[in-house]
Amino acid sequence: MSARRYVATWLGALALMCAAAAACAQASVRSEVVRLDPPQPVATGERIEVIEFFYYGCPICYELEPQMMRWLATQAPAYVALRRIPALSADGWESLAKLYFTLEAVGAVSRLHWPVYDNYHFEGKRLDDEKLMLDWVAKNGVDRTQFAETYGSPEIQAKVAQARAYMKTYDVRGVPTIVVDGKYLSSARLAGGTKQLMQIVDELVREARSERPK
Repeated sequence: MSARRYVATWLGALALMCAAAAACAQASVRSEVVRLDPPQPVATGERIEVIEFFYYGCPICYELEPQMMRWLATQAPAYVALRRIPALSADGWESLAKLYFTLEAVGAVSRLHWPVYDNYHFEGKRLDDEKLMLDWVAKNGVDRTQFAETYGSPEIQAKVAQARAYMKTYDVRGVPTIVVDGKYLSSARLAGGTKQLMQIVDELVREARSERPK
């Protein structure tokens, strides 16, 4: 990735995070956390839902990802369920959101989620370009025709529309943003960094668990 492109992307994400912090300030239960009012229903039943709003092109999300995976593998309670929702804060973000949903639909997201980040940021591959995206997924063991058909399908477009609706519901204006159990929202900007964000998420899932009916 060129230095100019990296800086532009980073500044864009930072601006969005600052906007989110300003928008949510009145609802903050403490400086790093916003309590959602009203709380939103969860889709994970008895498990504590953790929603990660992310954008593959965001360098701060790229920084967060290995910390999130390490937390899930070594520290997160067994009752946690992670849901990832790609953010759509600008028209140019839709192709990468569709990339995520399509990898999910064809059963390749667990294998290729991190390589998308790494190839985009470290290798500088323009995976937001649909032709380059198709070449890349084919080189990484995904059937090109199946991927292309799924990528352009009504089902994927419906998932994109649903992601936009989630962003409005939770008033997400920056990435990475994490919502815990439909009640609490925090972000790298509010927390002061990605490491601090994961510490807060760990605290919030336990707090949310204690608030569930016995």
